[in-house]
Amino acid sequence: MSDHDGTPSRSRCTGRLLAGLAWVVLLLGLWLWGRDLTDVRESLAPSATGDMAAAGRPAADRPSAAAAPLTDAPPRRLDIPGLGLRAPVVTRGLDARGAVEPPPPEQSGTVAWYGAGVRPGASGTALLVGDLGAGGRPGAFDRIGSLRPGEAVRVVRDDGSVADFTVDDVTVLPRGPLDVRQASGARQPGRAELRLIGCGGGTGSTHGTGKESGGCTANVVVSAYLTSTGR
Repeated sequence: MSDHDGTPSRSRCTGRLLAGLAWVVLLLGLWLWGRDLTDVRESLAPSATGDMAAAGRPAADRPSAAAAPLTDAPPRRLDIPGLGLRAPVVTRGLDARGAVEPPPPEQSGTVAWYGAGVRPGASGTALLVGDLGAGGRPGAFDRIGSLRPGEAVRVVRDDGSVADFTVDDVTVLPRGPLDVRQASGARQPGRAELRLIGCGGGTGSTHGTGKESGGCTANVVVSAYLTSTGR
């Protein structure tokens, strides 16, 4: 029972108010703590966007994104920085067997481009053929078999543009003529792709016939795709 001035009643009301405020403060603290834990978990979790197969993979192992193809322009020079190669490009056609003609014997340091096909940097697969060398005689492509995926190949074009390709595959084939239709198939449709075809012993050689065939017995094929452009 309270006295006439109501002091005990006021004390009970004040107590209830303080207890209510304490509960509010406690619940607010618990809410903030739970939100902080959620933020930490989200910051540690990998992003759900982009290449899911690349999650957890070192950045250096991820393939470069393909660049949009360029407009048509013939090639002028081929550079492979990893091999120290800078070779002029000459235009060639097909031999009687349907293989791209290699550079003439007197130009073994040059690279042949199949002129009736795709121009390097444009959409599709461009073909460049070079001599692998033989008998101690060097050729423009004598070391392309040592290229590895991720290495750079650059084509300088007649319009001053530069098409930068990234190697994605190196294949050693049985010796024999490589049909242009086999070599020019795209690995991924819509990309600008490049094939470097190494001719082993075909340039000016006699394949047991007693006559110079002038053909290309391809046994190294480097596949690359356009990843950047410039001037």
